[in-house]
Amino acid sequence: MLDHTESDIVFTPEQVLENRGRVAIFIDGSNLFYAALQLGIEIDYTKLLCRLTAGSRLLRSFFYTGVDRTNEKQQGFLLWMRRNGYRVISKDLVQLPDGSKKANLDVEIAVDMMALVGSYDTAVLVSGDGDLAYAVDAVSYRGVRVEVVSLRSMTSDSLINVADRYIDLEQVKETIMKTPRHSYSYRPLAGIPVEEAEPQES
Repeated sequence: MLDHTESDIVFTPEQVLENRGRVAIFIDGSNLFYAALQLGIEIDYTKLLCRLTAGSRLLRSFFYTGVDRTNEKQQGFLLWMRRNGYRVISKDLVQLPDGSKKANLDVEIAVDMMALVGSYDTAVLVSGDGDLAYAVDAVSYRGVRVEVVSLRSMTSDSLINVADRYIDLEQVKETIMKTPRHSYSYRPLAGIPVEEAEPQES
C-alpha cells in the first residue's frame, strides 16, 4: 500500500462532479416551494435548471406538483415550465379534513426514477422527503449516482444517508433565486426633452 498525503489526491471534487454522465432531474414541486418560503426567496426556474444540470448532459427534468384546475395563475406557470425545459407531472389536489389541500407524488417520483434506470447516470432529487429514501437506495444499487438537493431543516436524515452527495439549498440560493427587479423612473431630466431622456434608476 502506498501512503498518500493530502497533496496526493487523485481527483479534485470538481473533477469528480464533471464525471456525472447523463443527468435526470426529479423535482418535488411542493417541497421546493416550501423550502423557498423558508429561505425567503423566489425560485428562478431557468437558473435552477442550469444549476442542477451544471454543464452535464441532461436527459430530462421532471417537475412534480399538485394542481388546482381553477387556479389560472398556476396553469400559466405550469405551461411556462413545459415550454422551458421541464416535464410537468401533475395530480389534482385533494381536500383534507382540516381544510388544507395536498397531492402526494412520492410514488410517481419513485416509479420514474426506477423506470429510467439505464438511461441516466446521475439522478438529482430535489426533495427532503424521507419516504423517497427507499427509491434512492434502490436506484443506487442499480448503478446510479444520486444527488439530493433540499433545505437541511426540511430534509430527512435517512434520505441524506443513502445519497451520494447532499447539497443544502441554503448554500446555493444565490445562484437559483430571482434577482429583484430594479424600479425605474421615467421622469425626464431637467432641460432634456422627454423623447431624449434616458430612464433613470431610482
